Amino acid sequence: MGINGVSRFSRLGMPLLGAAFLVVGSMTGSTALAQQEDLGKIEQEGKEIAYDRQKGNCLACHEMPGGELPGNLGPSLVGVADRLEKERIRKQIWDPEQYNKVTSMPPFGKHKIMTEEEIDKVTAYLMTLTY
Repeated sequence: MGINGVSRFSRLGMPLLGAAFLVVGSMTGSTALAQQEDLGKIEQEGKEIAYDRQKGNCLACHEMPGGELPGNLGPSLVGVADRLEKERIRKQIWDPEQYNKVTSMPPFGKHKIMTEEEIDKVTAYLMTLTY
């Protein structure tokens, strides 16, 4: 133990560790931001559909980069392209009940909430969401 029962690591290491997390976090955030700024036309249209509260409304349940007031009912979509393959993401949007019978996610394709083209665009956008 060091001064007043506080270890040397607590006094010196924790502030340095905190600073390291800030640096790494800001680097990761800037990478994600750069990815979002470099979207192609189809991916940008997919993002607009996904963020549209009247159409995709993904933010109602999912955390997404740059999304305001995300829900937390569904899993975070940050890094989804690192976790799932493109076809699996598309099938999840089309009819999530095929993977989870009690899901709260609506079957956007099966119930014609989104067109095939819109689902393809949202899928293309989600494939840009990597860590």
